[in-house]
Amino acid sequence: MEMQKIINFLTELQQHNYREWFHAHKAEYKDLEEEFHVFVEQLILGIASFDPTVKNLSIKDCTYRIYRDTRFSKDKTPYKTHIGTYICPGGKKSGNAGYYFHIEPQGEGLLGGNLLSTGIYMPDKLALQSIREDIAYKGEEFLSAVKKAKGFQLDMSNSLSRVPVGFNADNPYSEYLKLKDVYMIKMLDNQSLLSPDLLENIVEDFKSTLSFNNFLNRAVAFTRGEE
Repeated sequence: MEMQKIINFLTELQQHNYREWFHAHKAEYKDLEEEFHVFVEQLILGIASFDPTVKNLSIKDCTYRIYRDTRFSKDKTPYKTHIGTYICPGGKKSGNAGYYFHIEPQGEGLLGGNLLSTGIYMPDKLALQSIREDIAYKGEEFLSAVKKAKGFQLDMSNSLSRVPVGFNADNPYSEYLKLKDVYMIKMLDNQSLLSPDLLENIVEDFKSTLSFNNFLNRAVAFTRGEE
């Protein structure tokens, strides 16, 4: 995959985020999107080699449209200035924890740069309750999974100010019980993105987070009567 072309295109889109420019460059975008989809297919296979719950996923299960939904947003720019893939059991709409790869030129974008993320974002109420219960009673296992993740940091930015109702404020893992999203992040600079070993490196990084996602998905599965 010619990652530099994707970086260049998204950088230009950040500066020209309007329909006329995009329409004039739509053929270029379609070519880049196709290349990215080939990469995603390889990434699915790579992740499935250590996490078989994601095998047989399709591109549609794991990727997103570039068009923004501006109906309820003050920001009316029509296009996303990033591209990403979320690979998780059941696909992106399943509500399961998984593996996210995000390409975004540094600037005023969604996340401010390229990154890998692993875990669960905006879990439903039952799933979050189940995850918190597992952290409360199996906190040592949770932290062990966090520590296994090479180069990842647990994102604590979206947390409650107090321990949620029903949990003991004196619990030794109380800070993690406040989390509203439960995921880790590893930032990638452009040099990392341009490495000829990018695919292998991403697979190895995500492999180190398997225990973390297994912990979360076990809690999610419990709410569905799957365990």
